[in-house]
Amino acid sequence: MSDAAPISFYDEVGGHDVFARLVHYFYEGVAEDEVLMRMYPSYDMDGAEERLRMFLEQYWGGPGTYSERRGHPRLRMRHVAFHVNPDARDRWLGHMREAMDRVQLAPIHDATLWDYLQRAAYSLVNTFEPTPTSKET
Repeated sequence: MSDAAPISFYDEVGGHDVFARLVHYFYEGVAEDEVLMRMYPSYDMDGAEERLRMFLEQYWGGPGTYSERRGHPRLRMRHVAFHVNPDARDRWLGHMREAMDRVQLAPIHDATLWDYLQRAAYSLVNTFEPTPTSKET
């Protein structure tokens, strides 16, 4: 019997560097997406990137910085103010898939992370109304 603690997914995939690259690549795509950019204040893109990175790191066994700074993740509550319809979900997933392809995780890690991200994205859909045509709506 081993006394060694199990290695977390976070450590298996490469830790902070991998999650930082993943989230950075993701937000490069979001920055070019007219629908998703309506959900982000342009002055806080760095903050959005940091929050997603910290959340994913914590979820996958890395530092608990997200909860230390922001409390419980409460994903649905934090996203209820945003117009998350199937189009927004699919765009989000598309940018995340591109980011994951750039990071090039091992197949088992890719499948594990992708499964989670898909389930999370689907769970955050809160409307089936079409995307508003302006940022103010």
